[in-house]
Amino acid sequence: MLGPFPADPKGPIVSNSSNPGDRPAAWYENWTEGPDSPWRHRPEPDFDHEYSTLTYERDGRIARITFNRPERGNAITPHTPRDLAHAVERADLDPRVHVILVSGRGKGFCGGYDLDLFAEQGFGGVDGPDEVAGTVLDPVVNAVNHNPHGVWDPMIDYAMMSRFTKGFASLLHANKPTVAKLHGFAIAGGTDIALHADQIICADDTKIGYPPTRTWGVPAAGLWAHRLGDQRAKRLLFTGDCISGAQAAEWGLAVESCPAAELDERTEALVARIARMPVNQLMMTKLALNAALNAQGVANSAMISTAFDGVSRHTREGYAFQTRAATVGFREAVRERDEPFGDHKRAQFER
Repeated sequence: MLGPFPADPKGPIVSNSSNPGDRPAAWYENWTEGPDSPWRHRPEPDFDHEYSTLTYERDGRIARITFNRPERGNAITPHTPRDLAHAVERADLDPRVHVILVSGRGKGFCGGYDLDLFAEQGFGGVDGPDEVAGTVLDPVVNAVNHNPHGVWDPMIDYAMMSRFTKGFASLLHANKPTVAKLHGFAIAGGTDIALHADQIICADDTKIGYPPTRTWGVPAAGLWAHRLGDQRAKRLLFTGDCISGAQAAEWGLAVESCPAAELDERTEALVARIARMPVNQLMMTKLALNAALNAQGVANSAMISTAFDGVSRHTREGYAFQTRAATVGFREAVRERDEPFGDHKRAQFER
């Protein structure tokens, strides 16, 4: 474990001189600070926007994106990837922001897709925004396409599901560093979000995994092998087992774990140190490191995984799970799925 680091390191040193050589600590200034800033005399950006699944706040050099459906375990709806992508782009465009922190309110980070919508109601309970009506995101269209008694068009499914993946991938493709703070649980689709972050920091007791590989799901992000390596990724996804935050750090999935009571303090220390770096240095470093990740085939992994995620929901077992969830409720269907593995009591929200 690195540190301990002060949560509030000494602030930037600003000089009134227009000569950069007269400012020995000018590298601590951001793009909008200093008399020679290109943003001098320019207004602050007007980013006023309301989100249905999260909140956005700029705190100095830190943009804070917080999932805000605690009563549903911050479960994913069709709004989530659109909200996240918009908020990430908002932070990326703001010259005052150096680092983006993503977290969740309530008992956990994100419990995956909202099965009350996607399984029990077969998409029929999703009230999407008006602009999705008649598109590949239209809930009615997808409900018809997921009818076990009808014909499944895999490309309608892919067109829909890939939009979720692209929204979550905004964390990876943002110019600026992204940090995910995990507590409680990051399960199933919640890992599709978290694994796209540049850094994961978590509480020791966080539950992390993708149980839907037992039926009705393949991780659409396709990032497990890239983050964990081949054998450890297969160990988790061949069984649907979960690991703790402490084990995630031991395996290299998280950069750090700590007792839950210390998570806020440790996270603030990390993002404060990142925020102290010049934003252009952060961007260049991220782009350089992402080049290596992209060379590993991340985009191809996401495409294949997203396609197979759709396939997994249309196998005999996938249809049986969806039908059972619609009949007895998804919690009972999840219990029946997980009981042979001995961990069904640990499931809360997930897909």
